[in-house]
Amino acid sequence: QVQLVESGGGLVQAGGSLRLSCVASGRTFSSYAVGWFRQAPGKEREFVTTISLSGARTYYADSVKGRFTISRDNAKNTVYLQMSSLKAEDTAVYYCAASRKVGLTGREYDYWGQGTQVTVSS
Repeated sequence: QVQLVESGGGLVQAGGSLRLSCVASGRTFSSYAVGWFRQAPGKEREFVTTISLSGARTYYADSVKGRFTISRDNAKNTVYLQMSSLKAEDTAVYYCAASRKVGLTGREYDYWGQGTQVTVSS
């Protein structure tokens, strides 16, 4: 079992930055790929980014490429999502999720956090 807790969300102006954190419980955190997904009101959940077990591989949705950066610190059981040049359309609840392998769809992930709200004002 892996429990995930996100933090770092909030209200920010367009063009600003935020850093989200996803802290995992358990000793086997380094055995999981971790992804970030988001869901805006009235929309389906969408993939944002993911990082491999070691952190060597990362993948991004086209909508965030060049603006968001995912990283992980396995010693701290933490994955970070650095978001820059934020736009109003980035407004959503952001969720982190863990999987035994890297995946680009939500159904490939077994464990989910409760989410953190990110609101970007234009």
